[in-house]
Amino acid sequence: MEIYFLGTNAGVPTLQRNVTSVALRLLEERRSFWMFDCGEGTQHQVLRSPLRLGKLEKLFITHLHGDHLFGLPGLLSSRGYQGGTGPLTVYGPLGLKAYLDISLSVSQSRIPYPLEIVEHSGGLIFEDDGFKVEAGLLEHRIDSYGYRVTEKDSPGNLNKELLLSYGLKPGPLYGLLKKGQDVTTGEGVLIRAAEVVNAPKRGRIVTVLGDTRPCQGTLPLALDADLIIHEATFGHDLKEMAHQYHHSTARQAAELARDAGGRELLLTHFSSRYTTQEELLPLLAEAQEIFPQTLLAEEFCTFPVYRRTQGNDPGK
Repeated sequence: MEIYFLGTNAGVPTLQRNVTSVALRLLEERRSFWMFDCGEGTQHQVLRSPLRLGKLEKLFITHLHGDHLFGLPGLLSSRGYQGGTGPLTVYGPLGLKAYLDISLSVSQSRIPYPLEIVEHSGGLIFEDDGFKVEAGLLEHRIDSYGYRVTEKDSPGNLNKELLLSYGLKPGPLYGLLKKGQDVTTGEGVLIRAAEVVNAPKRGRIVTVLGDTRPCQGTLPLALDADLIIHEATFGHDLKEMAHQYHHSTARQAAELARDAGGRELLLTHFSSRYTTQEELLPLLAEAQEIFPQTLLAEEFCTFPVYRRTQGNDPGK
């Protein structure tokens, strides 16, 4: 599981950074990726990345401001030309369907794959055997949502050395044991699953927050997350401006990560006043004073999502 940034700027694209879009790559789990937000020019960013639109399975829009949305019609249209034949589901706030219906219909865009648009007002919006996704309302000028992606726990590994000592070689009974079922060998030896299966692997939690002021809605989404992606439009010296425009500072993002017991924080959605990565270093420093496990998002860079093992302290 990896995070890959396609755009990290707020408001408008610059020569250095494109507007917001981030991919969650589910490599072993699903051999696909999910996308969060799709600002103008995102499909151009995809062409410069290792991502392939044909592997895009789900797309989540945090809110309907242009820097998070204007790239969506073009990307949906191009997906069919780039080998995308499988179904795609797009989730977002009320108004998303009207926007896409008009954009695609007026431009007579052809979508040659099953496209589902799901409008929501928060809560559990997706669940299958491997993952669930919950959304929560934040505080912005328009309805803006954060998303909490929870990977479900997976069965622990078999203690193969112990099984071999019982005379049980790899085969169908291994599968039954991993499912938690006790088995009996051909020699009549009872093997209890609880004795030969290690503890389950804790699923990872990734929280992606849309544009927001500090608010009560962020904490439930970020609680105990392995990775929190949070906007840091301004440095804390501009906290009044951040409040006025319904955004957050880097320090405020770090305070949330600390209070939520998060493991790692990635800052993104930077104001155009910070033109280079070096100019963002003061934002990183102020965040790390509060929450040391903080990194700056950078386009075309991969950030692994590490699994917190049993007994890990938050932030370790």
